[in-house]
Amino acid sequence: MSDSTPDIIYTKVDEAPELASASLLPIIQKFAAAAGVSVGTKDISLAGRIIATFPEVLTEDQRQSDDLAALGELVKQPEANVIKLPNISASEPQLVAAVKELQSQGYALPDYPYSPSTDEEKAVRAKYDTIKGSAVNPVLREGNSDRRAAAAVKKFAQNNPHRMGEWTADSKTRVASMPGSDFFANELSATLPKAATAKIVLETADGETVLKEGVSYPEGTVVDATYMSAAVLDQFLAEEIEKVKADGTLFSLHMKATMMKVSDPIIFGHAVKAWLAPVFDKYGDEMKALGVNPNAGMGDLLNRVKDNAEIMAAIEAVRAERPPMYMVDSDKGITNLHVPSDVIIDASMPALIRAGGKGWGPDGNESDTTCVIPDNCYAPVYDEAIEFFKANGKLNPATAGTVQNIGLMAQKAEEYGSHPTTFEIPADGTVKMILDDGTVLHAQDVQAGDIWRSASARKAPIEDWVNLAIERQKATGYRSIFWLDENRAHDAQLIAFVKPILEARGVADKFEIMAPREATRASLETITKGENTIAITGNVLRDYLTDLFPILELATSAKMLSIVKLMNGGGLFETGAGGSAPKHVQQLQADNHLRWDSLGEFCALGESFKFLADARDNAKARVLGEAVETATQGILDNGRSPSRKVGEPDNRDSHYWFARYWAEALAAQGEDAELAAHFAPIAKALADGEAAITGELAVAQGSPADLGGYYHGDPAKTASVMRPSATLNAIIG
Repeated sequence: MSDSTPDIIYTKVDEAPELASASLLPIIQKFAAAAGVSVGTKDISLAGRIIATFPEVLTEDQRQSDDLAALGELVKQPEANVIKLPNISASEPQLVAAVKELQSQGYALPDYPYSPSTDEEKAVRAKYDTIKGSAVNPVLREGNSDRRAAAAVKKFAQNNPHRMGEWTADSKTRVASMPGSDFFANELSATLPKAATAKIVLETADGETVLKEGVSYPEGTVVDATYMSAAVLDQFLAEEIEKVKADGTLFSLHMKATMMKVSDPIIFGHAVKAWLAPVFDKYGDEMKALGVNPNAGMGDLLNRVKDNAEIMAAIEAVRAERPPMYMVDSDKGITNLHVPSDVIIDASMPALIRAGGKGWGPDGNESDTTCVIPDNCYAPVYDEAIEFFKANGKLNPATAGTVQNIGLMAQKAEEYGSHPTTFEIPADGTVKMILDDGTVLHAQDVQAGDIWRSASARKAPIEDWVNLAIERQKATGYRSIFWLDENRAHDAQLIAFVKPILEARGVADKFEIMAPREATRASLETITKGENTIAITGNVLRDYLTDLFPILELATSAKMLSIVKLMNGGGLFETGAGGSAPKHVQQLQADNHLRWDSLGEFCALGESFKFLADARDNAKARVLGEAVETATQGILDNGRSPSRKVGEPDNRDSHYWFARYWAEALAAQGEDAELAAHFAPIAKALADGEAAITGELAVAQGSPADLGGYYHGDPAKTASVMRPSATLNAIIG
């Protein structure tokens, strides 16, 4: 690592966590400097990524470096120490909105081409597509995931249990999935005996089309191919809409259009078309001429046809016939099908399960809900959880044990690495994956409109994942389950790696292997008894479960300790799985109140300092890290987390208390007299200034806040909003 690289990188991101950083980061930098630790930033925000992608159209002053690419190289270094906050995994509407904002600020960016026709438009679209979806995490995650509730957070949740909705045996809430011909049913998988390069081709009656070439795989890579039948998907959606109407439940679709940025927006678009089928049947050509793309959602569709009274009347007529829909915001009429990024399965399903299977309907009331999850790869997890709670009643957070997670995700493992090799098939034919020696690895007959994808997982990350699980089981002694289905093609290949490693290490008797449905029930039974378990999963399940169980156990996933042990020796410390919280930003803009809870940042910060202490032999950094844990405990024990209500303490108040508790812990510790002497006057100033500081923070609330932009805010305006206490600023500097 070069001398100019800071000891710790704190990422510049989006929305609520980035606003919180404007308040918290100056505190971190002030405290770290006392231990000779530098804390710098790298910009991986959506706006920053857009600006870095189009330097040729910008002025010299507007250009900025490609920090994501730089971080991608840094995380391969043994000294890497990165605190990674949640960023926007942009859906198409979010990307377009960010581009429009930047254009309004004087950035001469090209418009996003919805339907590129010229070579120039296709080149622009290709650039923008690299920014969409999960563009950040696969680049930075050069290691596997260790996610768990920090001991202090779990203890607090048990002592202060959150409200859980009541489950009843007669609940009509259910999960609905395709009867077959989905990604799960059609999956093929093979482990490559040697390194290879593949091309993906579509053979049709008219000849061969190369969909992708030059896809390189090292020896031992597990390579999958699968597809979802568009015809079966459409029939399933049409039938489910009628079943939901007969059941008297809410219709809801649960996807991950942000991460699965190619496949899931297409599936989402099929749902929009199914919902408005009579309108598309009659006015499809007219709507296409107006620029309607169902993949962009109902919100965009309604905006494009709003001036056509005939189409609007037809939409209203269909709406009247449809069952009520699960709402994102019933007051504003924002439905489940409004924007593909509004309903994200790993957040929406746990929230619904925690609420007793209830979703919000258009009438503003809670109702039983049909949860449409078309693909069967992971739908059984949610289905089994719902059936478990119907039979056993709600989970008791005061007595529940915990589910930790060891997740396979390094080097774009599994489905989340499939974006460049996912295609909407243009014509009937056969898709083949052909290796450079002529071997046809996979071949599948497809029809026009089918969604075909290939994913892969490399040998080194798989082996690292298994060994990480062995380490975690040894450290805890918890029941440990590999969530792998021997009847799923991909999982069968992984099991062939897992079993020999466990046997060679002499620990096969300490692990179980179960399909996701059975593992869900086993895990719920375990934590209901107050015992603990480790879920050892692939990439997508890692994402889903580290929201599902924390939301049930802790009421939120934003407070998780998330450590990525980078394969080359560095550390990536993620600040929980809480998303970037757009609703929090909206509240700040309206009332200058930010309810974002930085507990995840506190947990990551402590781990980052302790990792630095070991990596650089910096004893002062360890003292800082241990004091962070004391301060975090102080936040929890004294109820200093942000309130949701305007006029009550918010994120900025929480940061004041964190700084105070941190300084007090450092002043009181006996391991480093120099640090104790340095922080004693700071602790005293923070304590003496309590009335002035909390008063200045309180006065700031209640009126609109001007950030100078949503995706690309003005730094001075943001600092003014997020650091309104002159007294605190004078102490921190």
